[in-house]
Amino acid sequence: MLQDRPGQDRVINPLRGRAVALSQYFPTAMKLSKYCKTYPLSDDPGSLILFSTKNASIINVPKYLSEDLEKNGLTPEEQETLQELGFLVRDVLEEKKEILGFIDELNALNKRFDAIVVMDLDCNLACKYCFEGQRKGKFYMTTETADRLVDFIKENVPQNTEEIGITFYGGEPLLSTGLIAYISGKLKSLAEGNGTIYNAGLITNGTLLTPKVVEKLKPFGLAKASVTLDGPKSVHDKYRPFKSGKGSFDAIVRNINGVCEMVEVQLGGNFTREDYREFPLLLDYLTDAGLTPDKISDVQFFPVFNETEGVAPHDFHDGCSTINEPWIMEAGVFLREETLKRGYRTGKITPVICMMDHINKIAVNYNGDIYKCPGMIGRDEFKVGHISSGIMDYKQSHNLDNWKNDKCLDCEYLPLCFGGCRYLKLVRDGKMNGVDCKKPYLDATLRALVMQDIKYGLKS
Repeated sequence: MLQDRPGQDRVINPLRGRAVALSQYFPTAMKLSKYCKTYPLSDDPGSLILFSTKNASIINVPKYLSEDLEKNGLTPEEQETLQELGFLVRDVLEEKKEILGFIDELNALNKRFDAIVVMDLDCNLACKYCFEGQRKGKFYMTTETADRLVDFIKENVPQNTEEIGITFYGGEPLLSTGLIAYISGKLKSLAEGNGTIYNAGLITNGTLLTPKVVEKLKPFGLAKASVTLDGPKSVHDKYRPFKSGKGSFDAIVRNINGVCEMVEVQLGGNFTREDYREFPLLLDYLTDAGLTPDKISDVQFFPVFNETEGVAPHDFHDGCSTINEPWIMEAGVFLREETLKRGYRTGKITPVICMMDHINKIAVNYNGDIYKCPGMIGRDEFKVGHISSGIMDYKQSHNLDNWKNDKCLDCEYLPLCFGGCRYLKLVRDGKMNGVDCKKPYLDATLRALVMQDIKYGLKS
């Protein structure tokens, strides 16, 4: 899967994966990168696929090259290409040092400020597995808090920022449409006055995402909306009904059809062990309904995860607690294949950096409390500040260097993991100490995911 969730970012390396035909040998002075996976080709026994977890690059090479690496040499051009793509290094210890500084370098180069802003914790749906769970209620951001949020962003956005991105979240953010327009209007004016780009997005259940609402928000920078459909109508309506009990599927599909040519629409869905095999029926339905791949920017499905006691809904226990459960491994590959073969776009395999590791990425609750992950919202012990007082040091409280240990540094999957999801670690184990290791999942799925990238020509 390796797919985006709120608070999780894909790191797109400027070096793009490409096929390289090699007829000569590897140089004696060069070493194969530690962060390289080698996969045999079932239809070509004489070739191998190499995949760089560091650069997300893919090459096809003759099998004998990897078998006798130390004895052979390349032309300077081939050597340079393989180095750039991340397959060859001169010194594995130096490569380890580079990985240790990867996140710091990323932060230094980043010229974008991002905030996930929770407008309210209210909702017009009664989802069975609701991520907010018992935190939900009629809690709304006030105009005073909105003004302070704008001031906070004005005071804290670095001078070299070229883009400000705000994702409005909830609850259901479109229950606060007026305040979204108010905040976006102020931030858009601020950005334009500083020669900065401003764009806004929504994470919404889609029931209120009408053309009229989009027409209202587009002048204030609305560029995209992420909408949830949990499978075909029969499955979705079971898990995501209106509070009245009526299904929400038809209203959401109608709204997506109405706005997909006005803003970029991303489609997400949450599956369980019992229903993930029905999700391809959703994609077929969307195609028949006119929501063809050219109308949807991206499709990604995720397993439903359990929450901690005191947060999770009282009557839902069908989620999972780790990505390493065998059925999730099967479901991730299956759903990605079904999505791609129908022509819908989904994310390429790339290094993934947690929002907690990004200096210029925050989540702001409706009351102004600041967090480093939307999953932590409402957990007071993981607040990192307030828009009135600023951000405190959270390095130790959020276990930022959990992956800086010999076991992780020696793992070929490190760039695809960097210690895993601290939020899931907290939910599962009651603490964020240690890592949320994804090795079992990647051992079981990465080859298939790489082959899908090759088969469908996915590019970063």
